[in-house]
Amino acid sequence: MHSLPPALDLSVRGEELTPDQLSRRSMLRRAGLLGAGLGAASVLDGGTAHAVAADGAVTPGSRHGGGYLWLAGDHHIHTQYSNDGKYRVIDQVRQGARHGLDWMVITDHGNVTHARIGVEKVNPDIREARETHRDALVFQGLEWNIPGAEHGTVFVHPGRDEVAVLKEFETSFDGSVKNAGDSTPRNETLAIAGLDFLSDAVRRRRVKAALMLANHPARKGLDSPHEIRGWRDAQPQIAVGMEGAPGHQAAGIPAAAHGPGGARGLYENAPGPQSFAAYPAESYRTWGGFDWMTATVGGLWDSLLSEGKPWWITANSDSHNVYADTAMRGPGSDYETNGRQNDPVYRGGLDLAENDYWPGQYSRTHVGAEDFSYAAVMDGIRAGRVWVDHGGLISGLDARLGGGRGRSVTLGGTLHVERGTRVRLEVDIALANGPNWAGFVPKLARVDVIQGEVTGAVDDRDTFAAPRTRVVKSYQIGRTTGTVRLSYDLGPVDRPLYVRLRGTDGNRVAVGARGAAVDPHGPAMDVPGDADPWRDLWFYANPLWVLPA
Repeated sequence: MHSLPPALDLSVRGEELTPDQLSRRSMLRRAGLLGAGLGAASVLDGGTAHAVAADGAVTPGSRHGGGYLWLAGDHHIHTQYSNDGKYRVIDQVRQGARHGLDWMVITDHGNVTHARIGVEKVNPDIREARETHRDALVFQGLEWNIPGAEHGTVFVHPGRDEVAVLKEFETSFDGSVKNAGDSTPRNETLAIAGLDFLSDAVRRRRVKAALMLANHPARKGLDSPHEIRGWRDAQPQIAVGMEGAPGHQAAGIPAAAHGPGGARGLYENAPGPQSFAAYPAESYRTWGGFDWMTATVGGLWDSLLSEGKPWWITANSDSHNVYADTAMRGPGSDYETNGRQNDPVYRGGLDLAENDYWPGQYSRTHVGAEDFSYAAVMDGIRAGRVWVDHGGLISGLDARLGGGRGRSVTLGGTLHVERGTRVRLEVDIALANGPNWAGFVPKLARVDVIQGEVTGAVDDRDTFAAPRTRVVKSYQIGRTTGTVRLSYDLGPVDRPLYVRLRGTDGNRVAVGARGAAVDPHGPAMDVPGDADPWRDLWFYANPLWVLPA
C-alpha cells in the first residue's frame, strides 16, 4: 500500500511540508476537505434530510465510504504540447494540486505532429512533474480523435513502455492521423481496433493498465448510441465511460459579469452532416453544466445502465486557456515544427475572454481507491466508484446499498440478494465547509434518488431512452454545515434495479425532458450567453445495482 501524500497526512506537521504542500493543505482546509466528518448518527427517513454532527477529522484520503480513499482528479488536461494549448505540464500539475487534486491526466490532442514527436517530447516533463509533485499522481495520456466519432481520453499506467504504446496507438488509430473522422462503418471498425490494441498491450504486459473515456459526447452529436455500445461491449475493461459534464465551463460566464458570454462546455452547436440524425436539438446544449446524455433522466445514460452493463460518468476541466489568467502563448511558437508551443509569457491584465478553469478549480472527479497509487485510481474508475461535483457543492459522499445478511455495496457495485429481500440505500453527504474559488460557500438544496429497472440488452442499439427510469425520491436539505444522512427504502426487491444520485443548489431547475412524472425538478437547459456556472451547481454519482435471484 502506498502511504498518503504529506499534504493529506495530518500526522505530518506543517513545518515539515514544502511551501506547495503547505499551500495545498491550507486550500483543502478552506474547502472543508480536511476536518469534514461523516457522522455516525442513526438513519433518518422522510422527505427532509437532517444534519448530523461531524465526527472526527476526515481527509480526502480517509477510509470512509466503504474503506476506500476518495481521491479527486481530472482526466482531461492540455498543455503546450497541444496545438491549441499554452501551459507547461508543471503549470497544470501545480495548479491542480493547489486546487485539491490527487491525480491528473495530461491529454494533449492527437494529430500528426503529436504522434510524430509530441507524445515523446512531453514525457520528460510529465516525469519531472511526478518527481516535483509527489502529492499528485500524473498520468500520460492523449485526447484521441475517435475514428467516426468525437474525442476521448486514453491513458495508461506509467511504466517503461508508456510512450511506445501511446505512440503506436496514436499513429495507428487516431482519426486525425488516419483521416478517419467521417461516421462510416469502416471508421467505426477502426475505433474498435484501437481499443483492441490497448487491451492487447495490457494482456502482453506492455502497460499495466489502460482506460478510455469518451469526452464531451453530445457536443456535436457525433457519438451515436450504437458506437458507445460498441466501444463498451468490445472492451469493457478499457472503454468504461464518458464525461458526464464537459470542461470549458467558464465559457458560460455572461459578458455582463465580465465573462466570455458563450455556452457552458462550448456546447453551442447544431446538427452537422456527421451527426447522429435522431438526436434532438436540445442535445447540443448542456443542462446545469452537464451533458444531455447524463442530465436527462431516462435518457441515453440510463438506457445504457438499464442493460445492466457498466458505463460510468466523470467531470473535468478540459483546461487549455484559463479564465482571468495573465498568461499568453509563448511568442514565436511553431507547433508544427517543434511539437510544442513556446513557454507562456505572463503580462499585466486579466484575460476575461478565455473559457477554462484550472484543473480542480471548478470540476472534480472523486474516485474510491484502495490506496494512493496509479493502479488504484485506474481500478476505482474501472469499478465505477466515482462521484463528480461542480464548484465544491459538497465535500464528501458515501453511498451504500444494503440488504440481507448485512451485505452492502458502494458506488458502481452490484448487490446480490435473494428475491424479495428488502433493500435500503443509505447516503452520507459532507456539506461544503468553506468558500470555493468564486468566494462563497455552496449550499446544497436538494438531493434526488433516481431509480431504473434493468431490462437487459436492447434490440435496437441506437436506443437512447429508458422508459422505466424516474426520480423516486427528493430530499430537501435544511442545513448548511456538517453532514446529512439520507435513507431510501427500495422495499422487497423482486426484479433487477439500479439507483443513482444527483444533487443541486436549487438555483436553476426545470421539468425534465421526459416530463414531470419522470423528473419534476431537473436541471434547466443552459442558454448561451446567460449560463453562469457558479449560479447552477450540481453533483452526480454513479449507480449502484441490486440483482435478486
